[in-house]
Parts: sequence; C-alpha cells; structure tokens
Amino acid sequence: MAEGFRGAIFDVDGVLVDSPHEAAWRDVFRELMESDWADVREQTTWTPTAFTAQVYQQVLSGKPRMEGALAALEHFGVPEPETRVDAYAERKQDMVVALIEDGKFSAYPDALRFLLAVKDAGVAIAAASSSRNAGLFLRQIRLDEFASQEGLSYDWIEPGLTLLSAFDVDISGRHFERGKPHPEIFETAAQELGIEPARCFVIEDAESGVQAAKAGSFAALGLARHDDEELLAAAGADIVVSTLDDIDLGAVAEGRLQQRAG
Repeated sequence: MAEGFRGAIFDVDGVLVDSPHEAAWRDVFRELMESDWADVREQTTWTPTAFTAQVYQQVLSGKPRMEGALAALEHFGVPEPETRVDAYAERKQDMVVALIEDGKFSAYPDALRFLLAVKDAGVAIAAASSSRNAGLFLRQIRLDEFASQEGLSYDWIEPGLTLLSAFDVDISGRHFERGKPHPEIFETAAQELGIEPARCFVIEDAESGVQAAKAGSFAALGLARHDDEELLAAAGADIVVSTLDDIDLGAVAEGRLQQRAG
C-alpha cells in the first residue's frame, strides 16, 4: 500500500445502508401538509407526488437534520419556514428512530463486500455521516454473519463483529459548524485517521458529499444508486458507479479509482 490509498471514508445513508430517512422526510412532510399545515398548503408547490427521490437527493441528502429540514421547507415554498422547521425535524426524527428500531432498513451487500476487501488490504476506514442516527444502523449490522453468508474469510473478523466496530474512526453525527458541501467532516475524519486527504478517498451518494470531498482535496467515488450518475459526475466525482462491486481493488491499491475490466 506504499503508493496507494491509505484511507477510505464512507458516508452511511445511501452508501452502506438503505435507510428509511427518505421515507421519513417525505411521509412526515405529507402528514404535516394534510394536518397542522393544511391552511398554508395552497401557498406552496407541494403535492402528494412532488416529494420525489430526486428531491431528496438534491435537497436533503447529506445535510444535518435541521439544515435538511429547512432546505425542504424552502424548496416547496412553505411560508415562515424558520418557525416550522423544529416541528418538521423533530417529527421526522421520531419516525426514523421508530423505523430503525423496527429493523426497517438493510445494508447494501456490495458496500459490505467492498468495505471488507478495502480494510483487509490495509486501508484504514472511517464512517463520516451527517446523520446522528448512523450509529443506530452500524451497530445492528453483523459483519461476521455477512462474511460467513458470503463465503468470505478474513483472519481479523471475530465473532460478534459489527459494522460500527469495524471502523477505525467514526465521526458520524458530530456537530460541525459547516455542513456539506464544506469539507470539514471529511477533513476531520482524515485527521483522526492520521492520513492526509490526498491519500484518502471518499465514498458518497449525494451531490453535496461529492462536492465536499473535492473541496477537501480527496478523491471522490460517486455511488449512483438512484440513476443520478450525471448529477454526481457534474459534482466532480473522480468515478461514478452504480455498485461498488464494479471498483477495481487492484487500482485502489495503486492509488487510483477505476472500474474493473469487463
């Protein structure tokens, strides 16, 4: 690994985990517009079908909770968004925690395979999500069971190993003065790994996350799980793939992000 990447920084929601955040943001917005905020509904651009996956990716994904809530309210032109943002964010948090506790989420197998292979190659790994709920996901995902099911054998995997305990550094959910697309969250992860940004790459599925990586001089691996390859490429991703199974691990060892041949 002398000439290759020494650190990999993973976003969580949308990269490692198919989380219920999008559904919670969308469903709570609808609940409010059809109840508490029904009196201002006609003043907004919101309709029952307007809160799409694209809106989530472009407006909320990758942002801290309060910042994302305010962005959604402003996107749909809700009057006096500053006075409504607390109610929206708090109700969304209650819903997403309930969904997580009910196990209404799943890990992406391609991401777990990639993470295991990268860590086994000697690359230090960090979790860096804006979500304060990231730890709830990570501690419920058993890497030892996944590896066994996949027929993967790594000497360092011990019984009971969770995804959370596999990370060398986890800064998910910390408060940062500047959210993505500012690179502060990724710069902090690299600092705690003890690795300079130029020797790290970031795995992100959101436009703001890719922009944050590039602003901090990291290599950016864009993961297009929502048919948004063009959006991530335009944000500056060094490579965009729809599955991490397509990444050439040999190239990673040489400090390059490229697709596997074929």
